[in-house]
Amino acid sequence: MATLVHAAQATGITTLTLDSPANRNALSEELVAALRAALAAAGADPAVRAVVLTHTGTTFCAGADLKSPCDPADFLALLREIAELPKPVVARVTGHVRAGGLGLLGVCDIAAAGPRSTYAFTETHLGLAPAVISMPLLPRLDPRAAARYFLTAEPFDAPEAARIGLITLHATEDADGADGVDKALEPVLAGLRKASPQGLAATKALTAAAVREDLERDGARLTELSGRLFASAEAREGITARFERRDPAWAL
Repeated sequence: MATLVHAAQATGITTLTLDSPANRNALSEELVAALRAALAAAGADPAVRAVVLTHTGTTFCAGADLKSPCDPADFLALLREIAELPKPVVARVTGHVRAGGLGLLGVCDIAAAGPRSTYAFTETHLGLAPAVISMPLLPRLDPRAAARYFLTAEPFDAPEAARIGLITLHATEDADGADGVDKALEPVLAGLRKASPQGLAATKALTAAAVREDLERDGARLTELSGRLFASAEAREGITARFERRDPAWAL
């Protein structure tokens, strides 16, 4: 079986790379399990100051694997583990992020994106709702923007993602046309390397407190909602329409 998450270490930073090109790094049972294991290993390594979460290909994460979705409870566990990891998790995005992938992005402590990245909460067009991912996202997002993009499924770009609080910073192309996200992350990672493990853990507990509280308070209720919506007739129609490249029956 192919390795879906690759881990690499360099001077206090563990980089975890999602590598499931066949489904655009979608949240399959296998990918979620691999990512949870890799995060646990990084969290237990005293030499690691921070984790960078990135991807191969043109998509950071396409959301749920609609052919073989992971259990919503497993996805909730993944989000909790990122929020509770005693080390900062930094998202490095150079491609597209959709649906559940935005929850993965939102639970990270810092997120940097390249100029060709795009974002969309596509759930309402599939007969679903951004239920589980609302917990790490709503504490961070501008409320008006969250209502608009959650409801309409409109795509938006990196500057808008930064404006509404979805990402921390966005890079522009350099003079050679290369994605500048790594250069933009240099001072971020340099700062994390100089920080003490105790200081990072205690400070992350402060900055991620609202996300942790929402995951604890609403996790069971929203995973139940997610499972119920996925099992509904409308969701079956929406997902079928997506695979058949047509509008669902309810579209006007």
